[in-house]
Amino acid sequence: MSEAVDLLKLWWAGVDAVRGDRAVARSLDSDPLPAPDRIIAVGKAAVAMAKPAAQSWPDAPCLIVTKYHHGSDAPAHAHVIEAAHPVPDDASMAAGRALQEAVASAQPGSNLLMLVSGGASALAEVLPDGMTLDTLKADTNALLASGAPIGEMNTLRTQRSRIKGGKLLAGFGGATVTTLALSDVEGDGLATIGSGIGDAPADAPFDFAARIVASNAIARDAVAAASPVATQTNAETLYDDVTLLAPRIAAALKAGAPGLHVIGGEPVVQLPEAPGMGGRNMALALGLAREIAGTFGLRILVAGTDGTDGPTDAAGALIDGDTWTDSGHDALARADAYPWLANRGALVKTGPTGTNVMDLLIAHKAD
Repeated sequence: MSEAVDLLKLWWAGVDAVRGDRAVARSLDSDPLPAPDRIIAVGKAAVAMAKPAAQSWPDAPCLIVTKYHHGSDAPAHAHVIEAAHPVPDDASMAAGRALQEAVASAQPGSNLLMLVSGGASALAEVLPDGMTLDTLKADTNALLASGAPIGEMNTLRTQRSRIKGGKLLAGFGGATVTTLALSDVEGDGLATIGSGIGDAPADAPFDFAARIVASNAIARDAVAAASPVATQTNAETLYDDVTLLAPRIAAALKAGAPGLHVIGGEPVVQLPEAPGMGGRNMALALGLAREIAGTFGLRILVAGTDGTDGPTDAAGALIDGDTWTDSGHDALARADAYPWLANRGALVKTGPTGTNVMDLLIAHKAD
């Protein structure tokens, strides 16, 4: 029976396997690094990532830049700056300046530990001469509404920034930089994570090492390992517009073997001129609810591993063959999935998770 498989419990198994504190601690234990003279953590999972490092080196100054309401439980001695995501604000500008100053203050021979997770692109910025925050906000909103892939967005962000794409670390005058990163991008490329805020410039005059310490693949494998039923699908193919993904995924699940199906990635959604409330995972879940309406024994959870989906307090949604009603057509057209799913009791709310490795879709098809 499908009720015997707790999809939210499995989602948490995947998320817990890639939590920032656990991922950083594993990396530090397995591959020790030079004692840092300064620790910088930036991204949605910055606090979690900073904890084991600050515990190992309590005397190292620690700067944390993270999303609003994600800064609680930070190490006591850390300086925490909270800023907006996904659209930068004044606090993002202050965070960018603080990062520049922290990097530039490095003494010759010193070591820097950079801890980077998704969200850094919006949370910290230093704009080029002649560009205003209002222009950046307008450009960001336009990109978000366009449904552009994250790689394309981060390429543009890097071009319009004085701290992205290795430019931040270009101001480092010390001896070594080690970057530990949680990947929230396809291909796990450091140049794309946080728009390359933790990447080194070309021909860097310091020793540089980077490690990807958590990824969507690790989360998916943990989901599969925790499943009480056979895993039939474990793939990172959740890359397309939600209007295309919903019928494609639904058809594959209907035709697929009974058991667990785990898909990771980061879909995109194109927004109407005056969008309602929601995010890409909720939009996909609503589209899937329409596609599987009336299907017995199929349940699907789709949620962001960071615990947030769009500018909302939900991570995503859990739907089945009974979720859909025809009023969903209007919610889909208006990009207003949140209130519709809330009314159907389908929202998944987890709060901040301490990680960010894109999204997980977990489906169970009963025998």
